[in-house]
Amino acid sequence: MATDTAQREAHWHRTRNLMFVHLAIWFIFAFVVHWFAPQLNKISFLGFPVGFYMAAQGSLAVFVIQLFVFVKQQDKIDRETGMAED
Repeated sequence: MATDTAQREAHWHRTRNLMFVHLAIWFIFAFVVHWFAPQLNKISFLGFPVGFYMAAQGSLAVFVIQLFVFVKQQDKIDRETGMAED
């Protein structure tokens, strides 16, 4: 029973840390990048100002990629701590 509790605590600790990292990344691309859009517009990417590009497509692409990365990382945590569902 103690091992089960230790596994659950390890699982929750790693899951919580993963969630905080991904929330920080989300916050950066959802808010911080857009706060600096005027400064980023001085840089060009694929012919578009970077601030405009990040608002139109860049942040959305990061969110979709982040979703797949999160699922893969969470699955790894689940399998390593014995909490995976088959």
